[in-house]
Amino acid sequence: MTRIDSTGTAIDSAWAALGGDPALLPRVAVVEREGALPARLPVRRLARACVGACALAAAELGARRAGLGETPAVRVDDGAVATAFASERHLLVDGRAPVSFAPLSRFWPAADGWVRTHANYPHHRERLLRALGIAGARASAQTVGAALAERSAHDIEESVYAAGGLAVALRTPEQWAAHPQAAVATRPLVERERLDETHARVLPPLPDDAAALLPASGLRVLDLTRVLAGPVATRTLALLGADVLRLDAPHLPELADQHADTGLGKRSATLDLTAERAAFEELLAAADVVVTGYRPGALDRFGLSPEALAERRPGLVVAQLSAWGGLGPWGGRRGFDSLVQAATGIAATEGSRERPGALPAQALDHGTGYLLAAAVLRALTEQSSEGGSRVVRLTLARTAAWLTGAAAAGADAARAADSASDAAGAAPEGVGTVAGAPYDGPGPWLAETDGPIGRLRYALSPVAFTGGPAGWSRPPGPWGAEAARWL
Repeated sequence: MTRIDSTGTAIDSAWAALGGDPALLPRVAVVEREGALPARLPVRRLARACVGACALAAAELGARRAGLGETPAVRVDDGAVATAFASERHLLVDGRAPVSFAPLSRFWPAADGWVRTHANYPHHRERLLRALGIAGARASAQTVGAALAERSAHDIEESVYAAGGLAVALRTPEQWAAHPQAAVATRPLVERERLDETHARVLPPLPDDAAALLPASGLRVLDLTRVLAGPVATRTLALLGADVLRLDAPHLPELADQHADTGLGKRSATLDLTAERAAFEELLAAADVVVTGYRPGALDRFGLSPEALAERRPGLVVAQLSAWGGLGPWGGRRGFDSLVQAATGIAATEGSRERPGALPAQALDHGTGYLLAAAVLRALTEQSSEGGSRVVRLTLARTAAWLTGAAAAGADAARAADSASDAAGAAPEGVGTVAGAPYDGPGPWLAETDGPIGRLRYALSPVAFTGGPAGWSRPPGPWGAEAARWL
């Protein structure tokens, strides 16, 4: 497993995980800004690596489609990255700041430690309360806290999971390393697989007179993701020109502020996969990419496994995202960035003796999102010359392992890779770095626009390359209000 060294940019590690040509790394330049994403762990380097690899993948595909003799230069600015990694915090809708976490989504003292709950969605809140034996009418932070304080963190974790809710016991890095699910660290950071021998799909060339180089122009992306990491990935593909159609079940509405933050450039529709199956198949028949963000196996009963999708739509690129990965005792569990931070030792590392801490942003979500978009772009580039339906897989827990440098016990190959990375020293050869002014707030990387849901202040995308887009083509509309069809 490659570790993010405390002095390097780590872009080379991310690019290698994507199967990228190392000869392209000199096209990347980094503007370093002290004070961006301060943390004990190398969060700024993780964020920079994920964004840099995504921008390079976009520039590579754009050069291929536009017939350029050279891949456009990529610029990664720590200020833009830090601002984008906290995009949900910088959002304003008609001057109103969003609510990031519900009152019952937080760390709580348990009888023998700490536990982290996630109850932002109504159905998760109801399941948490059911597991604790608390009636909805009596639910408050005080009653929930009192119930949790009487039980062990492990008991809370298991009983809430059994009820379909979300809670994770705080673990130290050593405790997580001893957990069977920590074996996710032995998996590739980006899992890439060719599913068949379908002939190469010919992507139409990009027009010479376009206002911006849009590598994903003309591509159709079905977005079956929720919350943050998946929507960040598809928001990035929309920035790069893709027609992104997000589909949600009618009975699972998205949080309004979350939709406003991650819906830039996309269209949003509802579709019942059971009752409206013919409509989904019509969309799939013309799709180039399908991105899913549900727990492993959750969509298989609808015929949405990568293999089933590629059988019906040869040449498809399928991108899968999950919290814990598809293997291990937690492989099928739901999860969120905050829960993964708590379980994997990150919250313990960033906290104190008195209470757990957190990263300065939901960096696992954002970082994995940009890596997922990069994996899709690289799959499209490889597919254009080699053919084959493709699947790429990423998990928040594996990204966490990349950040912490944790390796499963007995993973000799991973430890050898770590040693080689450490011996390499600072910035990877070819990636240029320059010192910019310290990060003094998000101001330069924020923009405003009017749209169907009001006046938005939002974070600009940090994905930047010469000739590339400056922003999204459209602001988000109301959740689920558009037709489930391609443009």
